[in-house]
Amino acid sequence: MDPEDRFDELIAAMAGLGATPPAGGRRFHSPALRYEGRVIAMLAGRGLAVKLPRDLVDELVTRGYGEHFTDLRGAPMREWFVLAPDSDVPWLELAKEALAYAQRAQVGRSPTS
Repeated sequence: MDPEDRFDELIAAMAGLGATPPAGGRRFHSPALRYEGRVIAMLAGRGLAVKLPRDLVDELVTRGYGEHFTDLRGAPMREWFVLAPDSDVPWLELAKEALAYAQRAQVGRSPTS
């Protein structure tokens, strides 16, 4: 299955959990799955990029499951992970973790932030 089809399946699975499917614009030049307007998952090349806690990203990279997502200058983004296309880690599990992380962050925000 190609990455776009896998991402479409992920979008469908995450829609019932409170994530918003891509609509309109693109963040980082990729269709993005969002929670409360914030990007939580997107395609990055042939892999899935997700926003996760920094320590989990570091652990996943150390275990060889993928790499840090990088910005346009090539600098690693500490809370973003790109799962290697050939990894056996399920996309849905990572996306659920990204959603949970975004939900925890939302609880910590004040109504004015």
